[in-house]
Amino acid sequence: MLERPYVLLSCGMSIDGYVDSPSDERLLLSNSADFDRVDEVRAGCDAILVGAGTIRRDNPRLLVRDETRRKARVARGERPDPVKVTVTNSCRLDPEASFFAVGDADKLVYCASPSIPNARRRLGEVATVIDGGDPVDLCRVITDLHGRGVDRLMVEGGGTIHTGFLTAGLADELQLVVAPFFVGDSRAPRFVGDGTFPWGPERRANLTAVRQIGDVVLLRYALSDRYRD
Repeated sequence: MLERPYVLLSCGMSIDGYVDSPSDERLLLSNSADFDRVDEVRAGCDAILVGAGTIRRDNPRLLVRDETRRKARVARGERPDPVKVTVTNSCRLDPEASFFAVGDADKLVYCASPSIPNARRRLGEVATVIDGGDPVDLCRVITDLHGRGVDRLMVEGGGTIHTGFLTAGLADELQLVVAPFFVGDSRAPRFVGDGTFPWGPERRANLTAVRQIGDVVLLRYALSDRYRD
């Protein structure tokens, strides 16, 4: 059996399944109470993974924001923030992006084999660049993360990354927040793309919890027998 971290996918989407707007302006799909919930989930994870497209588009910091949670992590012998992880085939990443420039957590970049020399020249001073295969193999990525002590991995997207984890059967849990509006524009990115998923009409995902948080709803799905309530 593959030794890997517990993999938790986290995403917010509109009623019609979009995770952002088609414009450059970021679409807020959640509310302050749910942002705080996500912060709590982050604080309980060893690493957070996003795709390179998310870094380019959203410039996320991927930090634990609540000071009490940060102190609790330190008290457990951990750094205030989880390890930051990204995967990229092209390595078109800005070393001054917040992913690299903000916070003192380790930054890991899993890069396609042909791009390794360029990635190390570009990002070697701000991150650890790791050969992820050609193309990047998510099984290889999470196996390596497990070897680096990552027991609980939070995956925050985007759509290509979520699709990859789900179609490969590498996700143990999905936390999906649905915002109370429609985007209605097929140019906008969706939660997942095309693919062959382990869950379909003949094998339904196991819904374990439904929770209203203000004007959004959180759906929790168990996607493997490793699910932790």
